[in-house]
Amino acid sequence: MTADTPALRLEGIVKTFPGVRALDGVSFSVLPGEVHALMGENGAGKSTLMKVLGGIYQPDAGKIFIDERETEMKGPLEAKANGVMFIHQELSLAQELSVAENIYLGELPRKSFGRVDWDTLYSRTDAILAKLKVGFNARTVVGELSIANQQMVEIARALTVDAKAVIFDEPTASLTDAEKVVLFDVIEDLKRQGVGIIYISHRMEEIFRITDRISVLRDGEYRGTLETAATNEDEITQMMIGRSLDLSRNHEHVELGPVALRVEGLSCGHLFQDATFEVREGEVLGFYGLVGAGRTEIAETLFGLRKPTAGRIILKGEEVTISSPIEAIRKGISLVPESRKEQGLVLGMNCRDNMTLPQVGDLTAGPFVSDGAEISIYDQYRDRLQIKSPSWRTTVGNLSGGNQQKIVIGKWLSMRPEVLIVDEPTRGIDVGSKSEIHNLLRELAKQGYAVIVISSEMPEVLHVSDRIIAMYHGRIMREFTAAEVTEDSLIHAISGIAGDAA
Repeated sequence: MTADTPALRLEGIVKTFPGVRALDGVSFSVLPGEVHALMGENGAGKSTLMKVLGGIYQPDAGKIFIDERETEMKGPLEAKANGVMFIHQELSLAQELSVAENIYLGELPRKSFGRVDWDTLYSRTDAILAKLKVGFNARTVVGELSIANQQMVEIARALTVDAKAVIFDEPTASLTDAEKVVLFDVIEDLKRQGVGIIYISHRMEEIFRITDRISVLRDGEYRGTLETAATNEDEITQMMIGRSLDLSRNHEHVELGPVALRVEGLSCGHLFQDATFEVREGEVLGFYGLVGAGRTEIAETLFGLRKPTAGRIILKGEEVTISSPIEAIRKGISLVPESRKEQGLVLGMNCRDNMTLPQVGDLTAGPFVSDGAEISIYDQYRDRLQIKSPSWRTTVGNLSGGNQQKIVIGKWLSMRPEVLIVDEPTRGIDVGSKSEIHNLLRELAKQGYAVIVISSEMPEVLHVSDRIIAMYHGRIMREFTAAEVTEDSLIHAISGIAGDAA
């Protein structure tokens, strides 16, 4: 095989689900030793196409070729036997087993009489972990690891076989900046070995940093392939959603109302100390900082998930004590959590029931929950937030990431809060849905909500915020207005080298 011969190729792939044509004659290929980005909005067909390649779904039509040899992927094990490894976005690990057992699950090395060869298992695993430069070993129980380290275990699985192609589906969603560097080094190493890499991500900076070519899907159809070096974010965005996006800085003049929430000297042990800030009605206050800076912990304290060790919380001019989420909700504070799938949704429930879950006790008719009241609330926020779902009966786990996030936001808006806190509002969401969420947050502020946005993405916090608070190691370093903030000053502040504290 030559370098121009695809490591794998999909030709005319069709996949239909009830009422939805998810893939409509899609063709796609990846060369040995290249990183090929697959991009598209949530629901464009990316994950479906990769699940066809990984043997999880069987195509209704089309062909799969490995080294130009036509192959049928009848299941994940057959895909792996053909050299195709799938690093899933959603963790698929056995929490009670060791790292080694998870990496070699179903393929444990054996001695005579079928006994597991533990020494070989652990030595092989530790050799792989050494390449990933992680701080745990083969014997560590997976359930004891952080989400980021569990993601590294998923990635380690790809290094156990002689892979032709490795599919990375949003691999950095749970990784720190340091872990991302290690991941990119692993990808470079796979490239040097001639492995074809398929890289699915919504993070444009990653796409333009590590990929060689970019292919785009839209509405289940192939829209084209471009050399990464010969294109730009705007061109890719237009291919994905059919329009350009406004990602400029926020220079919008807003009329602010009275102070909705003021925090004075709030502390929570070693997590954050002496936080003082306020947010007004009609304002979006952004929090920006590195992982571990204390942003999420402040939100959780305001929502009653953590008990403060010092400080005051003043809501609408009255000092309050918030000891639980129920109390926070009653006092008018709502929190859209960082992880919608783990903290914000019940994935097996339908859209309506997810939307009304916090207030189901108030929607009773006699001993039963009122279907009519629930449907009315769902319909109101479906229209208001432009949620795209076939029906309220649709299982929320089947929606795109953007629509799932709107369900979570709608759930808390339906509680009519005074203060809406949104933690990582667009994590794992495509650029089109991201723009819709940004516009929604700005619109909510115009309607008089006091909105707090916590984000790890600098363009996002610059785009939506009227003021920005920069945090470092549990402390507020500086506070900026949208007019005065610069990227350099923001980076300095979150790195602990700000000229003056807030």
